[in-house]
Amino acid sequence: MEWVQTAFGAGLSRACRLVSISRSLNAYRSRRAGQEHLRIRLRELAQSRPRYGYRRVHVLLRRDGWPVNIKRVKRLYRLEGLQLRNRVRRRKHASLHRGIPPAATRAHERWSMDFVYDILVDGRDLPPDLVPRLGS
Repeated sequence: MEWVQTAFGAGLSRACRLVSISRSLNAYRSRRAGQEHLRIRLRELAQSRPRYGYRRVHVLLRRDGWPVNIKRVKRLYRLEGLQLRNRVRRRKHASLHRGIPPAATRAHERWSMDFVYDILVDGRDLPPDLVPRLGS
């Protein structure tokens, strides 16, 4: 609110109207105790069990006797930067570069490769009209 007052040279009432809040809301100060002890315990649990998400940590907190809501645990878990990373499944490449095929050593000798399934570079399936049929 102070920034609005200094930037626009307005009084408190006008600044509150610019931001669309009431003056009483501007003067509000929470009387609730801080969440530091809960945040410390949350960090301890997350460090001792790194694979646990916020839901499982919430269960552990409840077992320890913390009367805490799961939504608060989720919010604090996120604020502490404890979110589990989503695993990115990497596509397995069918084969690595096999090198240059050996040269033919006699007449009518040919090296070839057969495949059952293939995909395009962008990951889509081959169109059905491009897939060779047996016996054609």
